[in-house]
Amino acid sequence: MTILHLADLDLAGKRVLIRADLNVPQDDAGAITDDTRIRASLRGIRLALDRGARVMVTSHLGRPVEGEMKAEDTLAPVAARLSALLGQPVPLVAGWADATDVAPPPGQVVMLENCRVNRGEKKNDDALAQRIAALCDVYANDAFATAHRAEATTHGVAKYAPIACAGPLMADEVTALGRALGAPARPLVAIVAGSKVSTKLTILDALADKVDQLIVGGGIANTFMAAAGLPIGRSLHEPDLIDEARKVMAKMQARGASVPIPTDVVTATRFAADAPATVKAAADVAADDMILDIGPVTAAALAASLGAAGTIVWNGPVGVFEFDAFANGTRVIAEAIAASPAFTVAGGGDTITAIAKFGIADRLSYISTAGGAFLEFLEGRTLPALGILEARAGA
Repeated sequence: MTILHLADLDLAGKRVLIRADLNVPQDDAGAITDDTRIRASLRGIRLALDRGARVMVTSHLGRPVEGEMKAEDTLAPVAARLSALLGQPVPLVAGWADATDVAPPPGQVVMLENCRVNRGEKKNDDALAQRIAALCDVYANDAFATAHRAEATTHGVAKYAPIACAGPLMADEVTALGRALGAPARPLVAIVAGSKVSTKLTILDALADKVDQLIVGGGIANTFMAAAGLPIGRSLHEPDLIDEARKVMAKMQARGASVPIPTDVVTATRFAADAPATVKAAADVAADDMILDIGPVTAAALAASLGAAGTIVWNGPVGVFEFDAFANGTRVIAEAIAASPAFTVAGGGDTITAIAKFGIADRLSYISTAGGAFLEFLEGRTLPALGILEARAGA
């Protein structure tokens, strides 16, 4: 994929609009509880500032109603945190989409208020995109997590800005994920876990054509266990997708690849942190059991296969890791990935939470900040935000 990079451009005196992903979690009082995404955006912002650009940064936050700015929708806390991290003021500008010039002096930065409050943002309105594009000389998309959406600030502006490029975070995501799937070191192992097969069926089907081993976990694994004829009791699963799970297994088997099915599991009779945990053979799951984690034998076997992998792609914990009694499977998998000599890429909100819980962040090759975009890229789809950057680079 050929796209322009912000790092390769002359930015001195230029009005640079950076579309960042600053959609951070906040508590009921509006205080930021995790500033990971803000910190991830710093490299692109500092790059532009250091080169004397007139920097504007915008992002969405939450799910505001277009045209209605409410207190909970403001980027004010984000601007304050960014100011503290940069060590310089970051004024917040409202009503910017209807302005003619909002860029600060060279070497300074402003925050443009929540872009999803602008009417037409989510529908990728052309008129809005053209007005925003007129505010900048260079547009840089540094928000890979939103790359699967065609919105005014992720796609439309890139059509009309004088120059459209990728920020360093976006560029790194594309490079890492491209390496994992484009020409991966083998064996290529993918871990896809979550509550529902339905939300990840297309990615499972796509990976079945590419990977050497497809490890499933969570509710997805329960559906695959049922497809393999094992009892799953009252475990979360999707009975109407059992046939689809069998198709994925058959496709893998036909290629000489595998979907390992758990041989032991950790169960409980109620979903609670203090529920007694019982390890039992997968074939012995009772009618009133809920499977909440893979068992130690299964975890050890999967860890061994990860140790022999050349490339590992990880999306989703394999059990209810938030409850300590059911966290062992995810912990073993996480530590095996961290210890593996393979090129390792992990992404998705729950995955990032698990990485933080088990303290392995500095031992992975790359951690993606994206969820949906991460999965769609792995699936092989053309992401709108990347597609338009590629088109502009070739124009």
